[in-house]
Amino acid sequence: MKVILLVDIKSLGKRGDIKEVADGYARNYLIPKKLAQSADKGNMNIVEHEKILKTRAEEKQLAEAVGFAEKLDNRTITVKAHVGEGGKLFGSITANDISLSLAELGIIIDKRKIEINEPIKSVGSHLVSVKLHPQVQTTVTIEVKPQD
Repeated sequence: MKVILLVDIKSLGKRGDIKEVADGYARNYLIPKKLAQSADKGNMNIVEHEKILKTRAEEKQLAEAVGFAEKLDNRTITVKAHVGEGGKLFGSITANDISLSLAELGIIIDKRKIEINEPIKSVGSHLVSVKLHPQVQTTVTIEVKPQD
């Protein structure tokens, strides 16, 4: 019997996959537990429509990420911090600090998308990578200045 998986099943496949399984397995386990539905013509059309919608959503996310990358590309962000002797910071500049500085400029980016290779613990310019999408990544210069 052919079924359409409604959830990811480790030993069988991912959500939306169409699989051939034993009749008893489908009727007694998968369908009653709402893990799958029969692969009739109506359900197949629904699955195809969902795949088209998912593809469009992914394309839209990619386009938005490219737009953000153009805004951020080669941009310098100024972050002020408490500085001690010798230009060393008390603590370090975190991804959250950078995210807040970008928010002040009107660019909202989740702190988890900001990748800092090594801790920023001194005054000056530092390069930080921002991963906006699995296919889109850009570099931002962080200028650390002493707080007044």
